[in-house]
Amino acid sequence: MELPKDPMMLFSLINMKLRDFYPSLDSLCKDLDLNKEEIISRLKDAGFEYNEELNKFW
Repeated sequence: MELPKDPMMLFSLINMKLRDFYPSLDSLCKDLDLNKEEIISRLKDAGFEYNEELNKFW
């Protein structure tokens, strides 16, 4: 899966996938063969942090 370059599109896509299909960021990354650290880093650069308890970036 190719991730969007735009951080807001990435934020929206990842949160939608987490909300609708995956119980954790780990399971999303494993299933879609994505680099978890890259996602966290790119979204952190845009001002978002992952909350494991809520299972979303905010």
